[in-house]
Amino acid sequence: MTLQPERHILVVFPHPDDEAFSSAGTIRLFRNMGVPVTYACLTLGEMGRNLGNPPFATRESLPEIRRNELIAACEAMGIEDLRMMGLRDKTVEFEDDEKMVKLVTDLINELNPSLIITFYPGYAVHPDHEATARAVIEAVRRMEKEKRPRIYAVAFANNTMAKLGVPPIVHDVSSVKEDKVAALRAHHSQTAWMMAETNHRAEEGKPMSDSWFNVESYYLYTFDD
Repeated sequence: MTLQPERHILVVFPHPDDEAFSSAGTIRLFRNMGVPVTYACLTLGEMGRNLGNPPFATRESLPEIRRNELIAACEAMGIEDLRMMGLRDKTVEFEDDEKMVKLVTDLINELNPSLIITFYPGYAVHPDHEATARAVIEAVRRMEKEKRPRIYAVAFANNTMAKLGVPPIVHDVSSVKEDKVAALRAHHSQTAWMMAETNHRAEEGKPMSDSWFNVESYYLYTFDD
C-alpha cells in the first residue's frame, strides 16, 4: 500500500517499545516523506519485567534506562516531537476516563493530526493498551465528523483475524527495515533477548520469519455514527 501525504501524525501508545514493534517502519517512511510525527508515550514502562539475567537494572533505575532507550528509538525513527506524558506503567487502566480523554483531546486540538496511530480497543491484549485505545477512540468520537482524523489501529489478540478479518492497511517497510531494527535494538532492556534469539536462529540456519520486520498492518477504525 502506497503511503499518502499526511498533515500531521499523532502516535499514542502506553509503553516505550509499543511503537517500535508495531509502527517503526511506517513512522520512518512518513518521516522520510517530511510528514511531522508526534509520539505521545503515556508511561516509561517502569514496571517492565525484564531486569536482565544477571540483572542490569533495578526497579529504581529502570525508568531512566527506558527513558533513554525511548529517546534513542525515536532518533532511529526520525521522530523529533516526543511527548512523555508521565503516567505510571500498569496503572493507565485505573486512570479517570475523562482525564484520559482530555489528554488525547488536548493533543488533537494542539496538533490537528490527519492520522492517529494507536491500538484497537478490544484487540490489544494488555490493560494499559486497552485503556489507551479507549481514550483515543472516545476523544475522536466526540469530534465533529468532518474534522475527525483517521485512525490506524494495531490489533494482535488471538481472535483478531476471526473477528476483524484481514487488515486492510498493509505497509511494506522493507526499505526501512534497518531503521525498524535500530528502533527495536534501542529498547535493549526489553528486546535484547529477542534480537539475540533471532541472530542465533539465523546462525544455525533456522532463521525465524522476518516478515514482521518488513510488513506492518493496521485496521482503519470506523465509527457507527
